[in-house]
Amino acid sequence: MRRRIGSGPASLLPVALALALVAVAAWAAWLGWDQHRDVRPDGTQTGPYEAWQVIGLGLTLLVPVCWAAYRGLAAGAVVGVTAGLTCAAFYDWSDDASGLFVIGVGMVMVGSLAVTAGVCALITALKPKAPTARRGG
Repeated sequence: MRRRIGSGPASLLPVALALALVAVAAWAAWLGWDQHRDVRPDGTQTGPYEAWQVIGLGLTLLVPVCWAAYRGLAAGAVVGVTAGLTCAAFYDWSDDASGLFVIGVGMVMVGSLAVTAGVCALITALKPKAPTARRGG
């Protein structure tokens, strides 16, 4: 029986590390530069991120996650993107004196885990199955 290259547990670590780095870079590009809150005329505060920034981050990460899932490396995609976004959120928000940033980081972790797992499951389910060789006899 022949194993497909890149389908074993040894391929999980490089894919997870690469996608974690992609997730951290995407966070920095989309969210890392915006650190101020906007004050509305009625005194309420919003931000620091706008919806288009978060949507851009999600769409940017969708490409490598779909690629990895299509290549059969869904576990690496789920672990890598979740770890990358969690680390980026922790680093970006850790200057909060109240300590409540940990709740937000936890929400980023759970949300990114759920979304990447769902996307990977969908791509894996929609992926065309390879034809199986029939043995003649």
